[in-house]
Amino acid sequence: LSVDKIAQLSLLYKWLNSFPFLFLSGAGYHSESKAKEYKHVCKRACQRAVDRLKAGAFAVEAVAAALVELEDSPFTNAGMGSNLNLSGEIECDASIMDGKSLHYGAVGAISGIKNPVLVANRLLNEAQKGKLSAGRIPPCFLVGQGAHDWAVTHGIPPCPSEKMATKFSLSAYKRNKRKMELAEKMDTGHNQTKKRRQSSENENGSGCLDTVGAIVVDQEGNVAAAVSSGGLAMKHPGRVGQAAHYGCGCWAENACNMNPYSTAVSTSGCGEHLIRTMLARECSAAMQSEDAHQALLEAMQHKFISSPFLASEDRVLGGVIVLRCCRCVEAQPSQDIQGALVEFLWSHTTESMCVGYMSAQDSKAKTHISRLPPGAVPGQSLAIEGGVCRLMSIVE
Repeated sequence: LSVDKIAQLSLLYKWLNSFPFLFLSGAGYHSESKAKEYKHVCKRACQRAVDRLKAGAFAVEAVAAALVELEDSPFTNAGMGSNLNLSGEIECDASIMDGKSLHYGAVGAISGIKNPVLVANRLLNEAQKGKLSAGRIPPCFLVGQGAHDWAVTHGIPPCPSEKMATKFSLSAYKRNKRKMELAEKMDTGHNQTKKRRQSSENENGSGCLDTVGAIVVDQEGNVAAAVSSGGLAMKHPGRVGQAAHYGCGCWAENACNMNPYSTAVSTSGCGEHLIRTMLARECSAAMQSEDAHQALLEAMQHKFISSPFLASEDRVLGGVIVLRCCRCVEAQPSQDIQGALVEFLWSHTTESMCVGYMSAQDSKAKTHISRLPPGAVPGQSLAIEGGVCRLMSIVE
């Protein structure tokens, strides 16, 4: 593969001594001036989830806790401070998947709810209870007003949209609206059409794509994944991005007879690109190969950047975090040690990707802003990094 396509390759190795593990991210553009804030919110989200894991929570509960922390931050495009749509409203998408039960919950274009991931998680939980009265099938994906009303009736408090906007998101909306109004006044000639297209690409560039996501493995070896997003800036009202679509925003699947590895995936980036390639599920399937690093590299190259479904796109923008693990038991003279080999990888075609990871043994999370090398073209180049760790616990 050409250097242009593989902008950056590295692999880190680490030994850890406690089982629960959390990994989270957001892809887009992360300015150096706000690097400290991005890393800080990642650390808080990691700590909140690991605290839940230490208290005995399952992976799906911990991953939801991490997303709530990320949604509550004004620096992320999820929940509080999300991008505003063309009408000046905030509409959010979120989904969550439990690798043990394989149940999934999602909401799309939902307004007036501070933490959309809580609605997605409640949908998942309700579905696990079985059929509704009269044998009705419980929903796993709700949108718009119906999603909002369902959330309120199930005890999730509403939050006025105006309280979810921040000074930053409001100023960005006003700036983008002025640009659109100026573009609409321009002539319809070929050159002007080209300028409008370029302007639109810049407005919806990687700076607006910082969807947040998290993936977790708990002490029982269960995996879970979740994702949340405010969507593209100036999107059409009612638009639903990858964060709500099955197999596109997140994926989690425990190991079974057919699959030797448990896998969890969360994606970020341009929703339309991620939807048309079903990137989360594609990456999960690729992780059943022996070499996880090579498998992710090939999946990002062939299933995303060079995907025939995106052949008309000049820039393919997205990022993915992947966790895979397999269990093992090692007999010692005095005790049995149960553990898992965990590989955690991230890859992106966006300008940057902020990641954080933490195990129950760590005193604090580790964070990193991965960037494409100088000269690399976002949407055409690829960065991939990651690590390997061994998580152990003593079997009584």
